[in-house]
Amino acid sequence: MAQQSKPAQPSPSQPAPLVSPEVHADGSVSFRFRDPNAVDVKLSLEGADPVSTRKDDHGVWTVTTAPLAPDYYGYDFVADGVRLIDPENPLLKPNLLTTQNQVHVPGPSSLPWELNDVPHGIIHHHFYRSAVAGDDRDYYVYTPPGYDPASKTTYPVLYLLHGFSDDASGWTAVGRANVILDNLIARGQAKSMIVVMPLGYGTMAFVRQGWEAWTHPEMRDRNFENFREILLNEVVPQVEGQYRIKKGRNARAIAGLSMGGTESLLTGLNNLDGFSWIGAFSSGGIPEDFQKDFPTLDAKANQQLHLLWIACGTGDQLITVNRSLRQWLKAKGVKATEIETPGRHTWMVWRRNLAEFAPLLFR
Repeated sequence: MAQQSKPAQPSPSQPAPLVSPEVHADGSVSFRFRDPNAVDVKLSLEGADPVSTRKDDHGVWTVTTAPLAPDYYGYDFVADGVRLIDPENPLLKPNLLTTQNQVHVPGPSSLPWELNDVPHGIIHHHFYRSAVAGDDRDYYVYTPPGYDPASKTTYPVLYLLHGFSDDASGWTAVGRANVILDNLIARGQAKSMIVVMPLGYGTMAFVRQGWEAWTHPEMRDRNFENFREILLNEVVPQVEGQYRIKKGRNARAIAGLSMGGTESLLTGLNNLDGFSWIGAFSSGGIPEDFQKDFPTLDAKANQQLHLLWIACGTGDQLITVNRSLRQWLKAKGVKATEIETPGRHTWMVWRRNLAEFAPLLFR
């Protein structure tokens, strides 16, 4: 006798999908998060203090911001003290410690990070084995529009470094460096250049410590020292062998944000025979014993430096150490371009930093 099939069980009803985030015409944004059992849900938006949301009868928590300046913003929700990404939003902000979502508040095409109908460069992704770090790692390379590996044209190079907790994709996935360079080059505001974006850790053990890593001076120093060796002895030779890069210090720049800003200063100012353009955006983790880290730096550096550009947001807790560094440089007779802008320790500040710094290079 044939076995009778069981009647199909009715599928549980699925809640209606949410629209989150919802960007309004005036630049305000509504964020929605479904969690009927939560007691308290806050929105943590990049560049702002956390704000409370309100729950409706369907267990959906909602908050609408004031109009936001056009840009890309990272955010997440904090539900009863637990950080959670927005399941309705596929646009993520990659990070090794705290993955978030991103929301785009669009602006005019004149903004350097807005995608425009201009010639686009190419992002290349490379992998290699690091003998210094003893691990497998990666780096990204941006080649500008018109780059032809078969031609004899060579290009200057910018080594662009990410911050602590980011990975090597930070400047493209979040910072939109390739879009910024595309726009600046198309407008004639920046020279065509190759941009190399390496993984910024001398040892991955450093980032695995989380934010507590900065309380261990020996590990911090080893991280910086190893990174400098990796960049100079592994990454630079590789990219100069793979791409049509103009040789010599006058065609080589280094810049970075937060931890990467400190790495740019430590690497660039202690290797002036290799770099003549240096940018530091919101430098973080730099010890205040500047003489220890820059033992040979003096006014003679001015003859080798085309540009030393030090920027920080006025709302950034790192503004104090950055101001102290600038004062120390002045006392040593070293000239620097000092930039202070509104803003906290955020990508909104660093995108603008790159858009202002890149046009100054290789002039």
